[in-house]
Amino acid sequence: MQDHIMDRRNAQPLISVVAPFYNEELVIDQFFRQVIAVLEATGSEWEIVCVDDGSRDRTLDQLLAAARANPAIKVLQLSRNFGKEAALTAGLEASGGDVVVLIDADLQDPPTLISQMLEKWREGFDVVYGVRQSRDQDSLAKRVTARGFYRVFNQLTPTPLPANAGDFRLMDRRVVDRVRQLPERTRFMKGLFAWVGFRSTAVAYDRPGRQAGQSGWSYWKLWNFALDGLTSFSTMPLRVWTYVGLTVSLLAFLYASFLVLRTLVAGVDLPGYASLMVVMLFLGGIQLISLGVIGEYLGRVFIEVKQRPVYLVDRVYQFPAGQSESRDGPA
Repeated sequence: MQDHIMDRRNAQPLISVVAPFYNEELVIDQFFRQVIAVLEATGSEWEIVCVDDGSRDRTLDQLLAAARANPAIKVLQLSRNFGKEAALTAGLEASGGDVVVLIDADLQDPPTLISQMLEKWREGFDVVYGVRQSRDQDSLAKRVTARGFYRVFNQLTPTPLPANAGDFRLMDRRVVDRVRQLPERTRFMKGLFAWVGFRSTAVAYDRPGRQAGQSGWSYWKLWNFALDGLTSFSTMPLRVWTYVGLTVSLLAFLYASFLVLRTLVAGVDLPGYASLMVVMLFLGGIQLISLGVIGEYLGRVFIEVKQRPVYLVDRVYQFPAGQSESRDGPA
């Protein structure tokens, strides 16, 4: 390990920056201006892998303009909108750097942190992830739900997630290669990054607001994203309903025994219509909820067994210096 660290201390690795784009035309110029300035200051060779995730505005046109002006910029055009997790996967598979930095295009992940992450990598860390110091800019509902998600996830899964850490991170090539070996279609990237392990450390930062545009994450999308995360890394929700069923059955048996004894001793046969309806509705609700939980897992099994690709690339654009050309990307 010491030899590996010593090799890194004076290394100038090839840096790949991977950024997914979806309707980000208002911020693209600022993104390249800030990211390129930081990368040039590192003194290392670099590339920027931009993944256009089916944008409907002029995002692709602006990405291509930037790629024509700088041969270190590569643009992947997906055939449609597959979602951020698929776009990150496409970017990772297209990257060729010794270290890979994942960053959002909206500049809420400050590019200036890349240099600090690179220093941590030189110290011997394979993964350096950004952690938000505060969520003061978020609404109360978002702060509460985010805190609750991390707490529930870490209680239910054997793969703990660092709280307030997103996709913004630097990874060594060894880590990227291991993540690329994971074949699942329902991808919760933060969980996958945590699952592969390796020596990791955090870098704290204050997250600024969006430079332009609006977030595409609604509360409904965040809720479904949280469900994907929990069901991808834990079978505890299925196990819970086993215990719920056992508990309800035990209570029902005890209550039935009580009624039998009461009838034998007191000779009273209670009409019990109201209580019977309450019990039937309660048990019916329990059964429907348990079927819903099973359905969530069954739906994900259905998606996995079809073995469809996580994403499809329409075209890959990269313009060598002084040329203007593109080539078809792999499906």
